[in-house]
Amino acid sequence: MNAASLLHLLQFASPALPIGGYSYSQGLETAIDEGRVHDAVSAHAWLVRYLDEVLARWDAPLLWRLMNAFAARDAAAVAEWSACFLASRDTAELRAETVQMGYSLTRLIAELGVADTAVLGDEVTLPAAYACAVDALGIPHEDALLAMLFSWAENQVLVCVKSVPLGQVAGQRLLLSLRPDLERAAATARSLPDADLSNWSPGLSMLSMRHEVQHGRLYRS
Repeated sequence: MNAASLLHLLQFASPALPIGGYSYSQGLETAIDEGRVHDAVSAHAWLVRYLDEVLARWDAPLLWRLMNAFAARDAAAVAEWSACFLASRDTAELRAETVQMGYSLTRLIAELGVADTAVLGDEVTLPAAYACAVDALGIPHEDALLAMLFSWAENQVLVCVKSVPLGQVAGQRLLLSLRPDLERAAATARSLPDADLSNWSPGLSMLSMRHEVQHGRLYRS
């Protein structure tokens, strides 16, 4: 990757990007509230299972397909995979999360003059907006995929640091320990055929629904 692409990737995959990623826990807050995640060991187990069963088998493969669709200038494929992702958000707050962040990223890249976002349509998912930016900035797909996974992991670890709570060093140790799992998830996402895609995660859906009525929430999901 050349220096320009690397710098673009660091900017657009950063949790500091002003699209609201820090305000979501994706079910983790309820898992902590219910005692499923209560220390570094249980946090590691939660994150690895989420990576293997959710991100590697659905979210990341759909992002991979969206990036390829943008590269091929295939608007129909962009619309199809984005619609599949939106349909897979099976609770109100998970749907609101991807739509809010997708809208924010779309508006940001339009205002920065990064890309023409017209192809994205009206209700934009976060993966579609991210894939649009990746294509416009010439970021290699494999690097962009791994960066998305790392950004997710970093945000989840920050939730654990704040809410378990874990110490800062313990959080960084946890993030470092996820390297082989992130690499495995990226490899799975790149190679998984369409017939093997799966968003079957009923336990996560139940946690998300309970989070919607949870008392004393810090996060929006």
